[in-house]
Amino acid sequence: MDIHTRLDADAVAQLASGFRGSLIQPGDTGYDDARMVRNGLIDRSPAIVARCHGTADVVSAVNFARKQGLDLSVRGGAHNVAGLATNDGGIVIDLSEMRAVFVDPANQTAYAQGGTTWGDIDRETQMFGLAAPGGVISTTGIGGLTLQGGLGWLRRKYGASVDSVKSVEIVTADGQVRTASERENPDLFWAVRGVGNNFGVVTRFEFEMHPVGPIVYGAAPFFAINDAPQVLEAFRNFVKSTPDEITSMVLYYWVPPGPPFPEDLWGQPAIVLPTIYSGDPLQGERLLQPVREFAEPIFDLSGQFPYAVLQSMLDGGFPEGWLYYWKSTYLNELSPELLETFMQLGATRPTPMTGLGLWQLGGAFGRVPEDAMAFANRSAPFLATIEATWQDPAESERCIAWARDAWATLRRFGSGGLYPNFAGFGEEKDELARAAFGGNYDRLVELKTDYDPGNLFHINLNIPPRPLAAAADWA
Repeated sequence: MDIHTRLDADAVAQLASGFRGSLIQPGDTGYDDARMVRNGLIDRSPAIVARCHGTADVVSAVNFARKQGLDLSVRGGAHNVAGLATNDGGIVIDLSEMRAVFVDPANQTAYAQGGTTWGDIDRETQMFGLAAPGGVISTTGIGGLTLQGGLGWLRRKYGASVDSVKSVEIVTADGQVRTASERENPDLFWAVRGVGNNFGVVTRFEFEMHPVGPIVYGAAPFFAINDAPQVLEAFRNFVKSTPDEITSMVLYYWVPPGPPFPEDLWGQPAIVLPTIYSGDPLQGERLLQPVREFAEPIFDLSGQFPYAVLQSMLDGGFPEGWLYYWKSTYLNELSPELLETFMQLGATRPTPMTGLGLWQLGGAFGRVPEDAMAFANRSAPFLATIEATWQDPAESERCIAWARDAWATLRRFGSGGLYPNFAGFGEEKDELARAAFGGNYDRLVELKTDYDPGNLFHINLNIPPRPLAAAADWA
């Protein structure tokens, strides 16, 4: 789509006539804010941003995009590092004002609109000591994270975010509002759980909630790089026998500049072990004490925290407007060779704020059958993440090249699958989609052909439909 696309004025006027939200176009006040996403590397100019007030607005916007032949992006929290929440010359369906949350504590269920953030959900559900498995940044939108899996601090106890979804309300490419659940449109429900917005715009989620908090125990020791071999070996042994309530990871990272860290440590590289116990905090403190003793920490943030506070503790590490390029690959094991490679890559990070992560999986995450839903790669015990982060645009080429090289190196230690929320720019296209969805890919193509034969929803880790002779009639 030409970034200078001029929309048909009569068509826009017709859309506006019944639209309850805001239609924002180039030249309008607030357009520059409306078009930007969290990743400062992304600078795109949609022809119109449809900031929806409710599901009816979403239906109107989907129909408008289909009839006008526009590229279509869906914006929730705008955290997607690949910049899929915007485009050049098309329409952005902006759900950021659709953030209502309703909690039914008696049935341990919560309903949330499509633009809700994890912070919104946690604030409402923690009043009742309940939570759904979210991410690790509170400002992340629930839609993008959940519909591509969703990995957070509860992943070993309660699985991925998508595992707790009981139903969705979704606007499909034909402009129809459908409910998808195990009982209603079960094929669509199977498909939407893992593939982002390939099948439509999810306007409401129904989550099964779980007893968590309000206080949990988290260990977060920072270790000196010189102690890394000892710490990594201790981590490898520790995660062999942890209960599901423990979720851990290793980060090759840095000491952020600013409180609560001592000034003499600011900017230093460090090995960090964020580890959470989702049960009784006193028991968690006892069980996680070994993590704090893998070596002598240079700083230790461990302690008891309100769950909602824990969920926002990493927010400051990913500022809006910084530049990001993230990749991922699942790992078969934490072999000595893998750990040595991890350290070598960490030593070559292009910027201090660039991170490398080893995420412990297993537990409830690993007990879901591969074909239970579109989200795949459940048998992998670990995930490696490559999180290139920088501030100077002149460094973009170097940082992206490093991340891609690191990804290629780490892929040797796994089966080739990847976590869809860490997919770079998706530039490998079909190869990447097949890696993400594994044996579920062919079924997804058939369902995509049924629900979106014209591939209206293609700005994503795309599942292209089979070519259809009648595709032109879809509009």
